Amino acid sequence: MFSILLLSFLGACAVPNQLTQLQAPDSVIKTDPNDTNNRRFNNLYPGEKDYPLTCRGECYPPSPVVSCEAPAENCQFIGEQKGLSIDAGFSITWLGHASFYIQGPEGSTVLIDPVSGQFDWPVNWAFYLSAGYNRGEPDWLEENKIKSVDAVAYSHIHYDHFNKDDIAKIGTEPEYLLPLGFAEHFPQRGYKLTEMAWFSTQKVNQLDMHFVPAHHFSSRIWVPFLYDDSDTTLWGGWVLEHDGKRLFYAGDTGYSKHFKDIQQKYGNMDVCLIPIASYFHEEHGQWYRYVHTTPEDALTAAQELNCKVMIPWGYGNASWKMGDHSSHSPLLRLLHMHDEMNSQIPLHILNEGESVEF
Repeated sequence: MFSILLLSFLGACAVPNQLTQLQAPDSVIKTDPNDTNNRRFNNLYPGEKDYPLTCRGECYPPSPVVSCEAPAENCQFIGEQKGLSIDAGFSITWLGHASFYIQGPEGSTVLIDPVSGQFDWPVNWAFYLSAGYNRGEPDWLEENKIKSVDAVAYSHIHYDHFNKDDIAKIGTEPEYLLPLGFAEHFPQRGYKLTEMAWFSTQKVNQLDMHFVPAHHFSSRIWVPFLYDDSDTTLWGGWVLEHDGKRLFYAGDTGYSKHFKDIQQKYGNMDVCLIPIASYFHEEHGQWYRYVHTTPEDALTAAQELNCKVMIPWGYGNASWKMGDHSSHSPLLRLLHMHDEMNSQIPLHILNEGESVEF
């Protein structure tokens, strides 16, 4: 009797998801040439990189505008923000690490890469057993904002960008905008899913959501000798556009020519959200930088995108310090290199939970 009731309950919970796949005529899908089944994706510009600039010497000097409880650890930005007249109509809240809540110029609301807690199981256990660092969990959105969001957009499948607990909390009302291959990681509960190729577009009310390339990789499940899903889901970033006003979210990415491609296709960016962390490793630093921009790489990308303002992310008190010296060392390096490069790209530094309108 219990088995019959259990099966009935499980059957009632399994509501098929609604899946749409978007591939525009000019979309780009690049697969690994070594994969004969064409199941694994590849970067637009793979191979060795010639970086425009690399910080040398003392890259992390203390800054009077970054107040820390310990050297470059548990910090807050306390500097004065530059007054900028951009008037693009975007409202941006940094929820910590890679998560943002954005309201577009016409009122649509979008959550990008929402992760409110620690890693999903089983990586949370593996991280704990390997003495990994649990982040400080950020203050999250009020429930009414979560439940009323119009769309949820993901950049890629990695555990610090996609958490199944969060999609359960958000629910089935919004549309979920996903890279190709992503939908299979959603449980069957009636979610509205749209998978997208690079340079494809989906409208959220009157807001255009363009899925664009990033220089990264993907993986979710690895069982030695049995299963490896590396690069079977696509990765990328987003351009949010309304009436010629544009916000760019880079996703996790290393530096490559794709930034110039995005600018050439969509035009100059008003607001750029670009990561500046996870590039450091004593043994494998070259690989980490290959898939994560250093602060100077991020500034170069912002120049190539003609950003009117850049907001950095990926570091901080609500991050995991993966590939970083400390929670705020990337920010110190960014401020240092901004001066060293005489960068003309204005910076706006948010602390976790803060909002700004541009």
